[in-house]
Amino acid sequence: MEKPDAPSTEKNREPILAVLREVFADRQQVLEVGSGTGQHAIHFCARLSHLTWQTSDRPEFLPGIRMWLAEAALPNALPPFDFDVLGPWPGGTYDAVYTANTLHIMPWAAVEALFAGLPAVLAPGGILFIYGPFMIDGRHASESNAAFDQSLKEKAPHQGLRDVMALGRLARQSGLQFLEDREMPSNNRCLIWRMGAPRG
Repeated sequence: MEKPDAPSTEKNREPILAVLREVFADRQQVLEVGSGTGQHAIHFCARLSHLTWQTSDRPEFLPGIRMWLAEAALPNALPPFDFDVLGPWPGGTYDAVYTANTLHIMPWAAVEALFAGLPAVLAPGGILFIYGPFMIDGRHASESNAAFDQSLKEKAPHQGLRDVMALGRLARQSGLQFLEDREMPSNNRCLIWRMGAPRG
């Protein structure tokens, strides 16, 4: 098996890292949802050594992630576990959850499941960090995003760019407090929330 390669990570990893240096400066345990090839994980772990980064994805992606992690041999990049947000959630808690370029590939039911499951794994005060292209109040940020959205829907009707406002509603339902919507290169965004205190 050849090691998988996601060329987009070469383009977006430095801008994302710049934000993570700020937002994850006081974090320790990160759960990455949908690690893909694992390239983000090793890039960030090599430069943010204070973080312990737990990779995860669906079974078909795990061999590729393991190959990247084995080559990098970073002590703070943990081997991936099998995780689909629509299935059982992992035990344990984290003070940050990171996911990049996943929400437009998931069906909407999985996006809802992602937010609904966060209170079980994200500690009070924990940070949720989501990166990718999004719509804002029903409008695309650019013509290229609109074309990308159309191409996703032609490949699979359940895919498509998600609206920041709709994500905000899901976040509030799960007890998350909005912190920042930061514009990124190539019409992408970083959406950042903080988990509130436990209810009850």
